[in-house]
Amino acid sequence: MRTGLASVLIALAASSASVSACADDVTKNCAVPAYLLTSDSTLSRVASAVRAGGPLNILVVGSRSSSISGAEEEAYPAKLQAALREKLPGILVNVSVELALRKTAEDVAPSLGKLAEAKKSTLVVWQTGIVDAIRSVDIDDFREALDQGVTSLQKAGADVVLMNMQYSPRTETMVSMTSYIDNMRVVAQQRDVPVFDRFTIMSKWNESGEFDLFSPVRGVSLAKRVHSCLGSALSTFVIETARINPTELGTKR
Repeated sequence: MRTGLASVLIALAASSASVSACADDVTKNCAVPAYLLTSDSTLSRVASAVRAGGPLNILVVGSRSSSISGAEEEAYPAKLQAALREKLPGILVNVSVELALRKTAEDVAPSLGKLAEAKKSTLVVWQTGIVDAIRSVDIDDFREALDQGVTSLQKAGADVVLMNMQYSPRTETMVSMTSYIDNMRVVAQQRDVPVFDRFTIMSKWNESGEFDLFSPVRGVSLAKRVHSCLGSALSTFVIETARINPTELGTKR
């Protein structure tokens, strides 16, 4: 019974994940509080790569919510790449994606270091937590897996951004995510890596009416808008957290 429920919840998360921000008017909408777009931790390798003129190689490791079926060019990793290329003209920015479908943090962690080395990654954005929450993975096991993954990425020479799960009102009524979100913050603090708080950002968009994430009628159109906003917000987060000065580099935010 638990296996069946988990499958249903994963499918629900994937579809509402296919809700994951705005097309051409991203600066007018998708407002994000400034405190969610920076961190006390810094992305020193990103900063060094940009100041050296690139390349800036970013690897996104995530679940299905990192993609839009049949429209990958509209998903947030592609939007992140486009936004960074615009904000950092003259810097070669490459964003690649490694999907870890229906895998827990423990499933993914052992391969991260080698994956980062193979991709020559400057930065790895590790989006995780939803599968663990749906399967009620022991919270200590989740925290240990996160720690293992982050440590291996750092040893591989990559900066790390942890990204928590997306916000979905429907999923939240069935799955407790708070402990997983909190423990991700604990690991991030211990390993001095930033957390891109996608959950809170999307929750605020839902509360403000920017997006109706509870509506059963979502579709690809909403998914594209949400992903566009996420890509833009994440690009700002990367630049701010790397402490990159656009004036010095002749770039723009």
